Amino acid sequence: MSSSSTLTLPFDETRRRGGALSELLSSDMPRSRALSLILLAILVVLAATPFLFPGSQPIGTAAKICVFIVLVASYDLLLGYSGIVSFAHTMFFGIGGYGIAIALERLGPTWSSVAVGLLAALALSAVLAVAIGLLSLRVRAIFFSMITLAVASAAAVLASQLSNITGGEDGLSFQLPPALRPAFRLLSEPLFGTAVNGRLVAYYLVFFVALLVFLMLLRIVNSPFGRVLQAIRENEFRAEALGYRVVAYRTAASVISALAATVAGALMALWLRYNGPDTTLSFSIMIDILLMVVIGGMGTMYGAVIGAALFVLAQSYLQVLMEAGSTALAGVPLLPNLIHPDRWLLWLGALFVISVYAFPGGIVGRLRQARQ
Repeated sequence: MSSSSTLTLPFDETRRRGGALSELLSSDMPRSRALSLILLAILVVLAATPFLFPGSQPIGTAAKICVFIVLVASYDLLLGYSGIVSFAHTMFFGIGGYGIAIALERLGPTWSSVAVGLLAALALSAVLAVAIGLLSLRVRAIFFSMITLAVASAAAVLASQLSNITGGEDGLSFQLPPALRPAFRLLSEPLFGTAVNGRLVAYYLVFFVALLVFLMLLRIVNSPFGRVLQAIRENEFRAEALGYRVVAYRTAASVISALAATVAGALMALWLRYNGPDTTLSFSIMIDILLMVVIGGMGTMYGAVIGAALFVLAQSYLQVLMEAGSTALAGVPLLPNLIHPDRWLLWLGALFVISVYAFPGGIVGRLRQARQ
């Protein structure tokens, strides 16, 4: 039996004819009723957020969740499926954001500017991913991680120094195409009490592009290519002995991951109408990505959905909930100070430690294990 058939056989055996849903999910069903309900709830709430929750904060939080689902899923392709620990992922996130920002700021607020900025950012990300892969993936894992950390730090410094192009520390603010501006009206009358304006169009642009990219990543990890990546992750020497070019496959995975992260950065810039070093290039974002991957579950694309949703919601609303709790317990000794909103980062860290202890394989891994 050839090496190719050896690794594609599991893929063929796991394909089930479950109808249109199975095809849409690349035959990678959640395999847990609880997980299916959670994922369906997240999808429905994100799709209906503008109509369910009035105000700018809920829709902004939902848009951020959509962006981070793509960003975390793209990183999980590297870490969970390929076994590559890279700290340069935010660099590609920033390239996408700056590509859109620079193009719209210099060329004007048109769709052609968006296309030019996105294509230029994708091209630059692909070139850098290939360069990093070919130069670094031959070395040991810890040295590769250090190289990517150095590259990411250099990119952040470069973005801060090239103020004539990137706006420096202040970043770039820009105008969106007319169809994405709040003053634009797609419908003259409100729909279910919500104005169908450019802000709503921008949200659904982010939502559907994020959904499409996520489904593409799901298709990739469940393809023969994805099975080879998993074989390399499990035993690099065995995969190489079977005839697979490990560096070539890992470089390809790095490029795909970088392109998806670039799209996420472009979506973030379009939504915020701004991009700067702290928005897309900060090392704290890289830490957040790692936390989301671990919380959701490595090597499971669905883990990116749950991890991103939980983490962004905690970032957005944990402080508000703690403030309400502290006010409600004003007459109780010690407790109001213990849950004071200024200590929200402490409690967020505690929740992360508890989640890792309770779900060592991530939430998705635990739910799938409980089904067995």
